[in-house]
Amino acid sequence: MKILVLSTFITPFITEDLTILRRHWEVRHLLVRGVGALPSILSGVRQSDIVFTWFASTYAAAAVGAARAFGRRSVIAVGGGDVAGIPEIGYGIWISPWKSRLVTYALRTADRVIAVDPFLKREAIRRAGYDGANIDVLPTGYDSTFWSPAGEKTDSVLTVAVCESESRVRVKGLDLLLEAARHLAGTRFVVVGVQEPHAGRLRARAPVNVEILGSVSRDDLRAMYRKSRVYCQPSRFEGLPNAVCEAMLCGCVPVCTDVGGMRTPVGGHGFLVPAGEPGVLAAAIAEAMRSPAPTGGREFIASRFTLEGRDLGLRKLIGELA
Repeated sequence: MKILVLSTFITPFITEDLTILRRHWEVRHLLVRGVGALPSILSGVRQSDIVFTWFASTYAAAAVGAARAFGRRSVIAVGGGDVAGIPEIGYGIWISPWKSRLVTYALRTADRVIAVDPFLKREAIRRAGYDGANIDVLPTGYDSTFWSPAGEKTDSVLTVAVCESESRVRVKGLDLLLEAARHLAGTRFVVVGVQEPHAGRLRARAPVNVEILGSVSRDDLRAMYRKSRVYCQPSRFEGLPNAVCEAMLCGCVPVCTDVGGMRTPVGGHGFLVPAGEPGVLAAAIAEAMRSPAPTGGREFIASRFTLEGRDLGLRKLIGELA
């Protein structure tokens, strides 16, 4: 069985899927960008049995169309921005009329679609205007032996937000975080993952108790989770938030906005607040700082979102298509 995996970039959760798929089948990974990628997609699909595209996109539409033409099977993994459309902050593929038509075709036509959270399944059905009979929910998994508590916590707040554009800064709610931090002048905030020049712009606006950092290594990120008492994700939109799950596995108290799939990991194990209200966010962070160390959050993530579960789900899916 030959599987072609397409993505426009690489992330830890895409890497995990590649590792799982390569454990069982012959896999080729193709990074695609620009119209010049179309010949590679067509050739790759033709030489494969199944094409697996991470994120519903124009490339997914091309891959699904090629699979249909060549008699191959197709899978799309839905993760977040591919079912989003927030024009006021310029976020999500659905703000583009022509791209949304292609994504609608991709979702409706793919043999299978897997969403990492029930919220994303509902959004895909709503956006593409169909019954979603080809959509299954299969969450990503996390290595609870690696993401684990160790050492003493400090009274600090950590946020992980991979931002390479101003729209990403806004969708991750970093402007709201800076305002919340002004209400808590005695508390240290650390934001990780913001790329230049956006990091510099945030530093110019940030109060003195906020540190803005770029990318860090996986080991360094784990060390930061382990030291931080509170993990804050003030996003305006989320799928299943990977960083929140990692932070909870490392013993952080999560304080998050109640948007998208955030309730799935956080509900009952942390604090959920309305999006866009920095004063309410600051109050929740202050309460989380006073809270006793969480006991159920790590166990919930470790039992509900496992790599073994992702492996089993992908094997079942591919087996059914084969």
